[in-house]
Amino acid sequence: MTATQTFDGFTFLREWLTAPLRVGAVFPSGATLAKAMTAEIGPETGAVIELGPGTGVFTQALIARGVPEHQLALIETGSEFAALLDTRFPQARTLWMDASQLRGVDLFDGELAGAVVSGLPLLSMKPRKVIAILDAAFSHLRPGGAFYQFTYGPTCPVARPILDRLGLKAVRVGWALANVPPASVHRIQRRAQRPLFSGWR
Repeated sequence: MTATQTFDGFTFLREWLTAPLRVGAVFPSGATLAKAMTAEIGPETGAVIELGPGTGVFTQALIARGVPEHQLALIETGSEFAALLDTRFPQARTLWMDASQLRGVDLFDGELAGAVVSGLPLLSMKPRKVIAILDAAFSHLRPGGAFYQFTYGPTCPVARPILDRLGLKAVRVGWALANVPPASVHRIQRRAQRPLFSGWR
């Protein structure tokens, strides 16, 4: 284990001890999960929003996939994590704030993002909070954009009634079996709008 990984582990543990429901995990996500979370994202995606970046494991993977650092918006509610991200990724825009308050915030000078990568522990949140986060995130996504969420279970962490209410669909797009603990990755997108019925011809 490198000095950076050790430092990140201690930072993550300290934040988890302070707010376990907000952080959601004792250790940072591993490289296998980071690869699975970013597999469908590249320079052609455009701007990317990351929710709950923590120590920046997914952030580094996004940059490795070709996403320019200046096209990243990192939304982090943990003050220690936010300060760390600001130091590690100075060209990205790091905002110390709650992801549910993101609606109305101009992240990329009016440009819509192509993807959202979420490390938030949605399963530990109340439905109203999850709805607010998804609603805010999708207000920043262009048509066809995708919201990527991982979970330590096999099914999507966003309940079907919430998906239905927001007009969203979810599909599992990857596994990270080597992660500790194993995780699955889900892509959430807007459902296609059905054309209005115009009567029999």
